[in-house]
Amino acid sequence: MKIWSSEHVFNHPWENVVKAALQKYPNPYNPSVIGIDVIDRTLENGVLKSHRLMASQWHLPSWIAKILGGNRVCYASEHSQVNLEKKEFMLRSRNLTFNNIIHVDEKLTYSIHPQDETKTLLKQEALITVKNAPLIDYLENMMATKINSNAQIGRQAIEFIIQKMNNITDVASNVAQFSK
Repeated sequence: MKIWSSEHVFNHPWENVVKAALQKYPNPYNPSVIGIDVIDRTLENGVLKSHRLMASQWHLPSWIAKILGGNRVCYASEHSQVNLEKKEFMLRSRNLTFNNIIHVDEKLTYSIHPQDETKTLLKQEALITVKNAPLIDYLENMMATKINSNAQIGRQAIEFIIQKMNNITDVASNVAQFSK
């Protein structure tokens, strides 16, 4: 079992980061995500709860594809909760594909930065467990490295989406000014 964790500060308000995180796919930074389906979405006591199924196309090295059973579309289940009162967005995901060999349980929490309310703190954790395969330590370490790389790409994607949202807001403001 391998545990990976990380923290990152976004220099944007929580509301903007959460809006971007909810619209994260598709994005040019991670074209491997090829589909997202909402399985269930409810609003309970002011908390928006969602269950989504995510489809990704992983291009695995050939020797890993042989161990795992080939390159194909990989699926993950994602459960999230947006609590507007607490200003907390928590997301948990687990791989469904290859789960007889690899379990990756990931948790992301977006909250207002404790020292600066204009910023957002992202805490990420992943628990990686490989079983029934050779080279367990190697595979777990390789997965942790890939998760770390993907986390950085995910942060870039959120920044990209925030910039895109800001550009749209700027255009709308300019149009409103010219139409007066």
